[in-house]
Amino acid sequence: MLSFRAIGTIGSNMRRSLAVLCTFSFCALLNTVAPAQPAADPGAAERQFARQMAREHGLDAAAVLEILHRATYRQSVIDTMMRPAEAKPWKDYRPIFVTDRRVADGAAFLDDNRDLLERVGQQYGVPPEIITAIIGVESNYGRTPMRYRVLDALVTLAFYYPPRQDYFRSELAQLLLLNSAAFPYAPDALMGSYAGAMGWPQFMPSSVAKYARDGDGDGKIDLWNSLPDICASVGNYFEAFGWQTGGPVALRAQVAANARTLAPKGLDPVYPLQQLAEWGYSADAKLDPATPATLLRLDGADGPEFWITFRNFQVISRYNKSPLYAMAVFQLSEAIAAAARAP
Repeated sequence: MLSFRAIGTIGSNMRRSLAVLCTFSFCALLNTVAPAQPAADPGAAERQFARQMAREHGLDAAAVLEILHRATYRQSVIDTMMRPAEAKPWKDYRPIFVTDRRVADGAAFLDDNRDLLERVGQQYGVPPEIITAIIGVESNYGRTPMRYRVLDALVTLAFYYPPRQDYFRSELAQLLLLNSAAFPYAPDALMGSYAGAMGWPQFMPSSVAKYARDGDGDGKIDLWNSLPDICASVGNYFEAFGWQTGGPVALRAQVAANARTLAPKGLDPVYPLQQLAEWGYSADAKLDPATPATLLRLDGADGPEFWITFRNFQVISRYNKSPLYAMAVFQLSEAIAAAARAP
């Protein structure tokens, strides 16, 4: 692997070739207008970033550059970003996460940690099966290997992935600002996902800063080895984004033959249930007709599926904006709750 220091020394022609190749691949995938070209000199972009960190946050620019130069470029990070699972239709996405094995492992996880999960659930108002499902989808209950150094992933995306470089530079900045008594880890020692997400709950650095919690009271936040910290952080995340305790998540819709065609943009619940029913979309549930909801259409294995989704479904999507992700978490949580032992 080339280090970023090594990449910064390659010739200008090679840098331009890499830039063209990266841009062409992204355009071919999305069939859209070409994004801005990567910096002709990644080293210059790093130096600019270091100066910005010094100016805005008081860090030493030379020290920031020294940390960046510890990073290793990971082409596999770019490759994975360009083929997200969320690009699949629901019929192909669901089998990735809602499997017999993941349900059984989730039920066992819930049974083995029920006291902790119920305590966290009561504190944050989030059902134990939802917390369990998030951990199951994000890290397969801690079994998914953390293959990437977070620093490698974020530096690769911050300086070599133009479509979202602003976002990943902000996350890289937050990574460098995280070190504290509660989070005493060197930036180049942290392991995570190809996108720089950390630990079992797969928190990006900005989420660690805002929502991670010390659940075991030892004065530190450990999202890799402390189940109390992991569960409390997930619960706090959901509470912070407005999880409604006891509220519905999603219901399969019964569609009338003359149902009005609806194509809502986004997952914001903007229609009262009664309005959806009048338009031909109803569900067997005793809920206030004024309950805000929206309609979601998915391409299922047996044809189109229509779902009535609520505020809590939208809250799940704050973890990952894809409605496929939110539905996978919801359905996995339902299956786990059904398979777990009765409390």
